[in-house]
Amino acid sequence: MSDKGKFYITTAIAYTSRKPHIGNSYEIVLTDAIARYKRMLGYDVFFLTGTDEHGQKIEEYAKQAGVTPKEYVDKVAGEIRHICDALNTTYDKFIRTTDGYHEKAVQHIFKKLYDQGDIYKSEYEGMYCTPCESFWTESQLDENGCCPDCHRPVKKAKEEAYFLKLSKYQKWLEEYIENNDKFIYPEARKNEMLNNFIRPGLQDLCVSRTSFKWGIPVTFDDKHVIYVWIDALSNYITALGYDPEGSGDLYKKYWPADVHIIGKDIVRFHTIYWPIMLKALGEPIPKQVYGHPWLLFGEDKMSKSKGNVIYAEDLIDVFGVDAVRYYLLSEMPHASDGSITYETLIERYNSDLANTIGNLVNRTIAMQKKYFDGVIQPNDCAEPLDGEIKALAVKTLADVDKCFNEYKIADSVECVLTLARRLNKYIDETMPWALAKDESKKARLGAVLYNLLEGIRYLAILLKPYMPETSEKIFAQLNTDVRDYDSLETFGGLKAGESVGEASVLFERIDAEKLIAELLEKQKAAQAEEKSIEEIEGIAQIGIDDFAKVELRAAEIKACEPIPKAKKLLKLTLDDGSGKDRIVASGIAKWYTPDDLVGKKIVVVANLKPAVLCGVESNGMILAADAGDDVKVLFLDDSIPNGSKIR
Repeated sequence: MSDKGKFYITTAIAYTSRKPHIGNSYEIVLTDAIARYKRMLGYDVFFLTGTDEHGQKIEEYAKQAGVTPKEYVDKVAGEIRHICDALNTTYDKFIRTTDGYHEKAVQHIFKKLYDQGDIYKSEYEGMYCTPCESFWTESQLDENGCCPDCHRPVKKAKEEAYFLKLSKYQKWLEEYIENNDKFIYPEARKNEMLNNFIRPGLQDLCVSRTSFKWGIPVTFDDKHVIYVWIDALSNYITALGYDPEGSGDLYKKYWPADVHIIGKDIVRFHTIYWPIMLKALGEPIPKQVYGHPWLLFGEDKMSKSKGNVIYAEDLIDVFGVDAVRYYLLSEMPHASDGSITYETLIERYNSDLANTIGNLVNRTIAMQKKYFDGVIQPNDCAEPLDGEIKALAVKTLADVDKCFNEYKIADSVECVLTLARRLNKYIDETMPWALAKDESKKARLGAVLYNLLEGIRYLAILLKPYMPETSEKIFAQLNTDVRDYDSLETFGGLKAGESVGEASVLFERIDAEKLIAELLEKQKAAQAEEKSIEEIEGIAQIGIDDFAKVELRAAEIKACEPIPKAKKLLKLTLDDGSGKDRIVASGIAKWYTPDDLVGKKIVVVANLKPAVLCGVESNGMILAADAGDDVKVLFLDDSIPNGSKIR
């Protein structure tokens, strides 16, 4: 395979405020599919993803949770990386904006821009949106006086700040975008940026804050921390070792990025702030920014308040990782929002995966075993119909390549599926079972099965970017080492005389009605569990008078059992010295089994307001130490009597 040169591709870095849902996970799978495809073609790919971990919102979430901001982001960043791995993505680097090398480079970037006059000190007064971490003028607010991006309430804010001179580079940026047609993609995003944001006039950008501390400090003014966009956007170059004081070899090799894959809601930051920052630094501009649409639940955005959040690992547990990847990549249109529901997911699974692809592979391998003991026959008894199969297989290569180059990934999936459908039709047209009954047509039967097996080999290679595990399973059934992309240039890579492997089912059909009912029940229970646990675990600062209101008692765990449909919870029956059993639901199932707990003495918050968790009324909360990825229950000495007050 020839070396096609370098290809640097990135996702937006995920914000560490909350665990991401399946809609957030689409981007990493999309980017992974593109990266896998480019590697398959012979490109030297570098694929970057990671987490954005600073800001006022993180500081507030950490305070509510009673932990430090670093402890908070460590936990969420771990969850985000776990989801990336669960989705079988092949990123080359996972950057965190709390990484020391990144923070140091960002400080150097800020100082360079300040020293050359592109950053200056002033004062900002405007309307501030904490969730978006954005300032707005009153004229920019929506019709309800809320943030124009997220439509949540804003508050007046006034503070000293440093500003980046966007206005200085407005004319340059407008000309750059007009002269580089493919920089912003698709076309509608380009027009939106020019007409709605750039041509009306760019205001200088606030790039530091003094009202919170969770950020990268400005080295020459310790009252200020560097504001989110200089910090976050710089990750694309700091991950490669960029530093104004001397950049590393990776940066010299891979920058500029070939494409930033981002959500449509942050195109403005990547096509206005980011290129201006790079221009001011004297660095090359990324070749392309692709703003993809959103994945909705039905017709709504996913949110906990709407109760329609779906998580990637829950779907993987039910459908398998390849089926989830397939759905995300096949169901999202190129320029308009996609949709996910349990009904459409199961429908796609049964029709495309179980029926079209799975059934094709299974029955073809089974027929090869039945009629020729698995031995591949020569393809020397051709008929005109065979030419259609060969032509479509070769054409599919070109069609898929065109789709990938335009980031029309759902269309590329459809091209591959079209080939699978045509192979199934070829079986119906040639009727191998009928040919097998006539000894004089044995050569023709061998040729038909050869064409089917070779067509399936095309599918196995072309499916690699979308469903890598399924691709390997198909190759195992074909029992061939002819797997590289270049082998598809000519139809006929399989060798006569070799034997196929064993037939196996790739995708079992699903009983839709039964599974949907189970999934909805699990989703409802999980959301109730998460909501209740958050309500109980949320901690605010208190005074000594408040603490005196908390009644802590020694209690013995008499019994312990899992709570059905609640992965995190255990039901504890406690003897707290009152003479009555106390039931407590505790989210420690990940770290303890019932056998670990029965007979142990613990500390219980005895006067906590009751809460119903997954159908169990919980009367209290046990004390445990939360170390992020680990939880340790606080056990007491056996000599302490049940009911003793803890002070």
